[in-house]
Amino acid sequence: MSRINDLPILDRRRIEAMILKHVYDVIVARSGQEEAEAVIGEACSRSAIEQGKDLAAQLDHAPDLTDFAAIMPNWTKEDALQIEPLEMTAEKMDFNVVRCRYSEMYREMGLGDIGHLLSCNRDGDFCIGYNPDIELTRTQTIMKGASHCDFRYRMKAKPETTEQKG
Repeated sequence: MSRINDLPILDRRRIEAMILKHVYDVIVARSGQEEAEAVIGEACSRSAIEQGKDLAAQLDHAPDLTDFAAIMPNWTKEDALQIEPLEMTAEKMDFNVVRCRYSEMYREMGLGDIGHLLSCNRDGDFCIGYNPDIELTRTQTIMKGASHCDFRYRMKAKPETTEQKG
């Protein structure tokens, strides 16, 4: 598995999309577009969660946003994403993606309509596996026609514990 992990994620997504396009087309023909999107979305979600778990397992602690920032080059390798950083702390990571070659690639492959399933939806799902205390809020994506993607990651607040005095 390590050899596949050496590939830039953009290349991995292209390879995945090449086969998923055919899977999608078969499901559309047999069960309709809604079912095809549900199946592809679920498969990509499971993959993202598994990838998050695998990367978290390489650490000796629960990952925080500093750790997440350290692995960001996996997704930006070979200029796959052009990022405009806004704020970065251990509790908060805000940035905009101003160019997304993933989106460009899916459109070139004729998969622009499901590109959000193949890539964008993976972003939040990745956190479930990596550290479920990391939350992503994003209101727009280039894939869906916006000028930029607005990524806002937060560490969930830990509940306050109160000690019983007695």
